[in-house]
Amino acid sequence: MTRLRPISLRRFGLGLLLASLLSLLADPAAASNAAVGLAGASQDNLAVPRWLYLATGGATVGASALLASFVTDRRFIERVHLWQTGPDAGVSDGLLRALRVAGGVLGLALLALAVSLGYTGPQVPTVNFAVIVVFAGLRAGYTMLSYLVADTWRALNPWRTVVSAVPNGFVSYPERLGRWPAVAGILALVWVETATAVTTRPSVLATALVAYSVVTLVGAVALGADAWFDKVDPVSVFLHFYGRVAPVRLDDDGLSFRLPGMRLVTDDDLTDLGDVAVAVVLVWELTFSGFVTTEQGAAAIRWLAGVGLPPLFVYGLLYLGGFGVFLGLYVLAARVTARRIDTFETPLDLAVTFAPSLLAIAAGYHLAHYVGFFVSLSPMLVHALSSPLSSPANPVVLTLPAWFGGLNVAFVLLGHLLAVWVAHSQAYRTFPSRLQAVRSQFPFVAVMILYTILSLWLISLPTANPPFL
Repeated sequence: MTRLRPISLRRFGLGLLLASLLSLLADPAAASNAAVGLAGASQDNLAVPRWLYLATGGATVGASALLASFVTDRRFIERVHLWQTGPDAGVSDGLLRALRVAGGVLGLALLALAVSLGYTGPQVPTVNFAVIVVFAGLRAGYTMLSYLVADTWRALNPWRTVVSAVPNGFVSYPERLGRWPAVAGILALVWVETATAVTTRPSVLATALVAYSVVTLVGAVALGADAWFDKVDPVSVFLHFYGRVAPVRLDDDGLSFRLPGMRLVTDDDLTDLGDVAVAVVLVWELTFSGFVTTEQGAAAIRWLAGVGLPPLFVYGLLYLGGFGVFLGLYVLAARVTARRIDTFETPLDLAVTFAPSLLAIAAGYHLAHYVGFFVSLSPMLVHALSSPLSSPANPVVLTLPAWFGGLNVAFVLLGHLLAVWVAHSQAYRTFPSRLQAVRSQFPFVAVMILYTILSLWLISLPTANPPFL
């Protein structure tokens, strides 16, 4: 009986995984669009009961974790996450400098055009250069480039280009703050995107860009470029964390390629609870924006406003309260793990160790929420970048086929499956005992399953405009 048990568990896990994948192939669920105020999505109804759709999605993550628990060969696990090609030392220093200069010039030009045309261009969001480039270009397309290919923001960042050219670093950054200022900044930017008219009124967006530029330049000159853009600046931290999922890296050592997501295992860039909070906020902000753009989310907000609560207070309560719940659930998983296994690792150490897996989840969420939006507006983005000073007389927006919603479901699940492998690899790097390594993952996988079910539920709902905004 003892020798047959692992075989039955493998068959059970494989059965769950196959059943889940088959249900996804038969499911035309529609994706909600997280880009508030810019575009809608298909509103097809589910062809299967929603409870079955959500259960099979959660089962996919659970089954993958079960199957991964049988991969106990440490040498094989290390070969997977350590394999790489390069770095290619053939990339010359002169070429790297030229790429940085070209990126800096391009970033400055795009920022100047966005501000100028935000004020002087047509005040129609679907044809205005600033709105198209900031939301279809940066928020959607460039972020996808950062985790699907490579993080190039350091070279493109226009504010860093300016700060690097002038004296900076007059005040020492308080290291005890970690990346908590960036967490607050990301929360603030998403709130501005959701609760103000930056997505619908180009002049408001241009004003926001000017205000952001002033704060960024003053802060970066005072604290220094490295401290500000590595710890404080929300856009830089946002893109840097997503970029850790990317397979390609171009740095001073040259060009290198890794399997997607495997840098999450080997790059020890997360060190404290502030870094964990950044990873959690990347997951939460997509969940929040997905919720408020659904019919059910809009109905909940109207009901809460109907009992006398101010609408903005309702949005703020859901936004900050939900982030607190997401962060609390993750910290709780770390505490449960520390109690369940015999280890000297503290709950904080475990939270930091397994936090990189959240970045894989965030990448899957982002791709599911924004790929349709990006593809739909790609003709407008191409026109804006190629002819920034002329607005199209007849804007072209692509209509997505009905099967596109199935891709969004697949993207969510692929992100979670990658997260399971990252957590599995991290556990084997941390614990000497195989039993410890396997048992340490269970509470975190439980949180992942909860995130999976919630995200699949959101993208299965019909979309609506957020009320009162």
